[in-house]
Order: sequence, then structure tokens, then C-alpha cells
Amino acid sequence: MTVNAIIEKGNDGLFAVRSETVIGRTCLCGFGDSVEDAKEDFLMSVDEAIEDSDEQKLSHPNRADINVVFTYDLPSFFNYFDMFNTSKFASYAGINESKMRQYKSGISYPGEKTTKKILSAVRQIAAELSTVML
Repeated sequence: MTVNAIIEKGNDGLFAVRSETVIGRTCLCGFGDSVEDAKEDFLMSVDEAIEDSDEQKLSHPNRADINVVFTYDLPSFFNYFDMFNTSKFASYAGINESKMRQYKSGISYPGEKTTKKILSAVRQIAAELSTVML
């Protein structure tokens, strides 16, 4: 079972993870001061939903069969992957540094074309890193 989970930074500066997936009768969500905390809270909600389903004698998937796929908004991405220097990443992706800082902070949101450029740059970096030998 694949659980699609969306990570977003709220207006209050906190992070939330939500999913439309329901286990038993329980909705899945998580919250935290950081993406890492929110993801951890979300995964705990999955475990709690399974426990609740057991107690209520409802059918549910085994924990080992659940694969959580996280999708990030840009502020959440840069919070979780904070090893990226925003200015250098913007230059690498061919995006204005000032706009990238606005995307990172959540002040502004990129359009579809810019989002594709950002994702392409992330995937290029991942491909380059996967070939590194030390």
C-alpha cells in the first residue's frame, strides 16, 4: 500500500504532513516545528491508526506493507534538505536568487515551469551524487 503524504509549511511557521489515506477509521497527519518532527509524527499516526484498527477489529494493511511517499512544498524541501545553499542552488537551477529565497521562505510560490526547473535541478544533483566515489 502506498501512502502519499504532502508536507507543507504553514503560515504559523510550523510544518504539517497530511494524507488522504485512511487506515481503519483514522486519518493520517503529523505536525512539528521542523519537517523531520512532522514526518516522525506522521509515521507515528500510521502506527496509531493500525493499533486503533486492531482494537476496533477493523481490517488494515500490515505496517511492513505500507510505503510512505513524501511530497514537499518548497519551504519544506529546503527545511529538510538544509545542506543546500539557496543562492548556489538558484544559480545551479538557473533561477533568480531573490526569487528562490522567496520560494524557500514561502513568501512567493513558483509557477509550474519554475517548479519543473527546480525538480530537474534536484534530480541532476541526485544523479551526480549517485556517481561519486570517495
